[in-house]
Amino acid sequence: MKKTFIYIAISTLMFSSMEIVLKTVTGLYNPIQLNLIRFLIGGLVLLPLARHDLKVNGQKLSLFDYSMFALTGFLCVVVSMTLYQLAIIYDSPATVAVLFSCNPVFALMFAFLLLHERLDRAEVLSLLITIVGLVVIVNPANLTNPIGTSLGILSALTFGFYSIISRWAALKDDLGGIPMTAYTFIAGAIELFILVSISHIHGVSAWLNQSSWLKSFSNIPVLTNITPNHFLVLFFISVCVTGGGFAFYFLAMQRGGVAMASLVFFIKPALAPILAMILIHERLTTNMVIGIIVIILGSVVSFIDNQRQQVVS
Repeated sequence: MKKTFIYIAISTLMFSSMEIVLKTVTGLYNPIQLNLIRFLIGGLVLLPLARHDLKVNGQKLSLFDYSMFALTGFLCVVVSMTLYQLAIIYDSPATVAVLFSCNPVFALMFAFLLLHERLDRAEVLSLLITIVGLVVIVNPANLTNPIGTSLGILSALTFGFYSIISRWAALKDDLGGIPMTAYTFIAGAIELFILVSISHIHGVSAWLNQSSWLKSFSNIPVLTNITPNHFLVLFFISVCVTGGGFAFYFLAMQRGGVAMASLVFFIKPALAPILAMILIHERLTTNMVIGIIVIILGSVVSFIDNQRQQVVS
C-alpha cells in the first residue's frame, strides 16, 4: 500500500504541475509542435512497460487494436490535447487544470449515453455537484475569458469521450491500460506529424494564413527551439509529466485499483491552483476557490462510492 501512495503522489505532482510548465513555454514552441514532441517521447517512455505487459499476458496486437490506437490517438492527442494546449495559451494554468480535472465526470456521461452503463445515485450526485462547481468557476454572469474557458471545457469533454472509447476498446480485446496508452500516444503523434507536414504545403499554408484564428496551424515547426538550452524543460514535459505521470498513474492503478488511482484527478483541482499561486504568482479569485471546493466535494462523493463498490464486489 505504501508503494501505491508513492505512485499516486508522484503522478499527482506531475499532472498538477503540467499546466504551469506548459504555460512557461507558451511563446517558445508552437502548441501543435509541443504536443507532437511530448506525446511522441511520452509514448516511447511508456513503450517498454507496454511491451512487458503484453509479454507477461501472452498477448499480440491485432488489426483491430491498431485501428483503435489510430482512433484513440486522434481523439486524445490530435483533438483533446490540441484544445488543451490552446486553452493554456488563452487562460490561466489554474483554471485550465481545474476544468480539465472534470474529464472523469464527462466520461461518466458518455458511458451512460454510449455504453448504456447505469449511473447510481452517488454518480449522478457527483456529476451534478461537479457541474455546479464548473458553473461557479466559469461564472456565466461575468464571463471575462470565453475563449479560454470554452477551450478548457471542450478539452475535458473530448478527453472524457476518448477515455470511454479507450476503455471500450481495451475491454473488447482485454488490453491493459499501459499498452493502450503507450500505443495511443505514439499513434496520435504520428497523426499529428502528418498534419504538421500538410501544414507546410504551399496552398494549405496560404489558406491558413488568411485567417487570424488559423495562422498558428500554418507551417507548424518541428525542430525549432529544440536545443541543449531547452533540454531540461522538454525533458520534464515529455519524460516526467507525460510519460512518467501516466506510467505512475497506471502503476498505482495496477497495485491499488481504479478507485485508488482516481485520487490523482481528485487531488489535482486543489493542488494545481496552489502550485500556480506559489510558482508563478497566479491570483486565485473567490469564484475559483469556491468552485474548487465544490468540485472536490463532488470528487469525494465519487471516490467514496467507488470504494464502496469495490468492497461490495
